[in-house]
Amino acid sequence: MNAVSLKAHSDGKHICLDDPYPLEPNTRFVVTVVPGDTAEEERQAWLAASQAWFARTYGENEPDYSGAVIREQPPRE
Repeated sequence: MNAVSLKAHSDGKHICLDDPYPLEPNTRFVVTVVPGDTAEEERQAWLAASQAWFARTYGENEPDYSGAVIREQPPRE
């Protein structure tokens, strides 16, 4: 099964999918809690998460790569 993003909500006890989706028993999940309940709040939450990961990936601890370590693209025929 390929990874898929599904919208869901909590009823206080369970995570409930907003739309029907066929799932096999014992299907594993990665759950991301998005604060807020409006589309703009959700967009802002995803933007903040994206910016945090971008900063972590390209932060100050990322080494500087010289041009010598960059490989050239092979010529296209």
